[in-house]
Amino acid sequence: MNAEMLDYLVIGAGPAGLQLAAFLERDGRRDYLVLESADGPGAFFTRFPRHRQLISINKPHTGSDDPELNLRLDWNSLLSEDPALRFTRYTERYFPPADEMVRYLADFAAATGVRVRYGTRVTRVSRAAGGGFAVTDRTGTVYRARRVVVATGVGQPYVPPIPGVGHAERYTEMSVDPRDFLDQRVLVIGKGNSAFETADNLMETTTLIHVAGPGSVRMAWRTHYVGHLRAVNNNFLDTYQLKSANAILDGHVREIVRDGDGYRVSFAFSRADEVVRELHYDRVLLCTGFRFDASIFDGTCRPALAINDRFPAQTAEWESVNVPDLFFAGTLSQQRDFKRSTSGFIHGFRYGVRALHRILERRYHDEPWPAGKVDVAGEPMADAIIERVNRSSGLWQQFGVLADVLTVAGSEARYHEEVPVDYLTGIGLTTVDHPVEHAFVVTLEYGPEHDRVDPFDVSVRRVAQDVAGQAHDAAYLHPVVRYHRDGRVVAVHHLAENLENRWNRPDVHRTPLVAFLDRCLDGAVG
Repeated sequence: MNAEMLDYLVIGAGPAGLQLAAFLERDGRRDYLVLESADGPGAFFTRFPRHRQLISINKPHTGSDDPELNLRLDWNSLLSEDPALRFTRYTERYFPPADEMVRYLADFAAATGVRVRYGTRVTRVSRAAGGGFAVTDRTGTVYRARRVVVATGVGQPYVPPIPGVGHAERYTEMSVDPRDFLDQRVLVIGKGNSAFETADNLMETTTLIHVAGPGSVRMAWRTHYVGHLRAVNNNFLDTYQLKSANAILDGHVREIVRDGDGYRVSFAFSRADEVVRELHYDRVLLCTGFRFDASIFDGTCRPALAINDRFPAQTAEWESVNVPDLFFAGTLSQQRDFKRSTSGFIHGFRYGVRALHRILERRYHDEPWPAGKVDVAGEPMADAIIERVNRSSGLWQQFGVLADVLTVAGSEARYHEEVPVDYLTGIGLTTVDHPVEHAFVVTLEYGPEHDRVDPFDVSVRRVAQDVAGQAHDAAYLHPVVRYHRDGRVVAVHHLAENLENRWNRPDVHRTPLVAFLDRCLDGAVG
């Protein structure tokens, strides 16, 4: 047994585990350890995506030398003050090879000096008799920790409850050589990026491909959720819409049965009143995503699950809802904003991990949320807000999830950056020396019905474009300022959307914002 009681034990040295460890290391919290089952960091990216091209944007040439602003177009870098630790230095490819991510994470781990023990597979997590947790690895070594942060990602395939699904080849194991599917009829179950990535890879060699799932295909360019189907993976749509043998099926696979050398699949069509047909294929491929593996937790600390048991259920502090001091980071944190924002991806959860680190510092080490002081008046407060919304990558990437918060206590205002919205409303930022009376909460958000707007319909006029009086009608990403008083929202102000995302025009953006802030401070609203 490792007798040392650690403050933090992090399980997993992927991007999230390394990001949290880097913050702990930077701030002198040396009483931590990261355990990683593989021989190096980022093991997930050594296998996935199967076709070895990331769909996370990498854009070194932005026309700007502002490192904060550039992170808006750099979806792969972890957060660091070291300019050498930017992924954009590794490749110029817009959609980079997965192997570059493996190389980058190894360099990040080495440069930051994070404390990782590789080749250490965790087999059991238990509540320790004397408090905290006991974490056992496959050699029988036991590590004790006051808190555990799980950053293992969603490493297990999600297998839907379809009778006969065992006949299907899983995305994690299927061949990626198109010649192995020569002249075959193939059914791909799933309608996400892994399904279409697979279909695109097989179009040249197969007889036909059907891509099937219960819902309609959702395009990322319309929903603004990057986990929906991306343009880089949608070549298959042409072959369906132009009647080139392939098809997309909306409905439910009822059963998969072995039939000679192939398979008979019972399929109920959603758009035909659940009419069931028997379809025949040579191969069935299962591309239905991943889930959290909770098998390492024993009965003393097994976390409750959510969303078809695919993720651990979490509080506003990314803590297990039923196991105190058990936290989650990285793709696991998307349970809080599932299919609404970006916590399932590096460009989103890197900011979530920074917020988690600040939460841990505040909760366990009495460190206040970092904040700067601002004069309590409309003009300086508006200038602080406008400066941030025009540069911030955290608000940009974690739209609607993270907020900048201007709190007012007497004659003092404090500006807190990147506070989780749910954390603010549930726990708040009040301290002994700063009893918050009211607050201004700043987010970047899309309009409430943005996913119903066809982004390519030129007949739809974006009425809020640079028009202050119509800013509340904005469908595209734009700043929203909510005034909180006595624990409730009493007024909302929208800054007009702008084609180049520059919300700094004096007449359109600044002057209306100053007026709004002054009215709130004077008690003229609510």
